[in-house]
Amino acid sequence: MSEFKDSVIYIIQQVPFGKVVSYGQVAVYVGVPRAARQVGWILNQTEGKVDLPWWRVVNNQGRISIKGTEFNTPLLMKRMLESENVSVNDDYTFDIDKYRFRPSQEQLKSWQLDDEYIQTVCTKYGI
Repeated sequence: MSEFKDSVIYIIQQVPFGKVVSYGQVAVYVGVPRAARQVGWILNQTEGKVDLPWWRVVNNQGRISIKGTEFNTPLLMKRMLESENVSVNDDYTFDIDKYRFRPSQEQLKSWQLDDEYIQTVCTKYGI
């Protein structure tokens, strides 16, 4: 699990200012599709321990879906996204396609994904 966790942290750290990535995208970019829930668990476990732009990881439907913790709340997440010029509605929804992080093929290759898998990812996310 440690290698997966390290990869998740690395991918989240690559999400640039003003962009978002879904939990499922992170799992796909790590090379373990269908592990979106585990990405959420890792975010929860690393809270306050690892410097991560956690607010950039969102629900794939374009909705802030965190329940909140002692430190991080949906309202804080909304404010953090808005500070990066992501327009979030009062109901915590936004246009995910407008702000979705789409890494280049070169970046995907640097994450040690094989070429066939990269092509699948590129097709799925319009890269």
